[in-house]
Amino acid sequence: MPEVADALVSEQPRAVRSRLRRRSERSLIRSAQAGSAEAFEELFRRHWRPAYRVAFLIVQDHAASEDIAQEAFVAAIRTLDRFDLRRPFGPWLARIVTNRAIDWARARAARREVGREPPEQASALTESGVYSDEVIRALAQLSVEHRAVVVLRYVLEYTPGEIARALQLPRGTVNSRLRRALDALDRCLREEDPR
Repeated sequence: MPEVADALVSEQPRAVRSRLRRRSERSLIRSAQAGSAEAFEELFRRHWRPAYRVAFLIVQDHAASEDIAQEAFVAAIRTLDRFDLRRPFGPWLARIVTNRAIDWARARAARREVGREPPEQASALTESGVYSDEVIRALAQLSVEHRAVVVLRYVLEYTPGEIARALQLPRGTVNSRLRRALDALDRCLREEDPR
């Protein structure tokens, strides 16, 4: 977990951390809605890595991904009183992260910033072997809209219907973006692998 994230989560006695891990997500959300900092910190611990990963795979920038994930948590805590307890927290947070990441990437493109983060800074995502350098480079070649649907579908494993609801798009648009994104990824990966 990045240092910035560590600073947000205070050290807690082992017994408190153990008790919080056993609590259901719904119970944690209720406690966080009632103002429990411990409950929010546990939600943060559980959801930080996926939030960061989604942001990074969309924006391809380490520092921006940390900022986006942190801003998403701040936005989530501010609106937690309106959260529907019948739904899981993760997809709700992922929607916030995804929308912020798309906005950031669009603003970056509008400013015509050049240069990408060096591949070695993506080591947190490639260490586990889940994401190869080639896949991360290929994702970077996609438009932000295509990158977002691929990340939601294949990293978070959302259904096309869930993606459509999260991004407030027609399902046909989601399916079209997925097909085009997968075709583009296939072309990028074939170019890198000359077999």
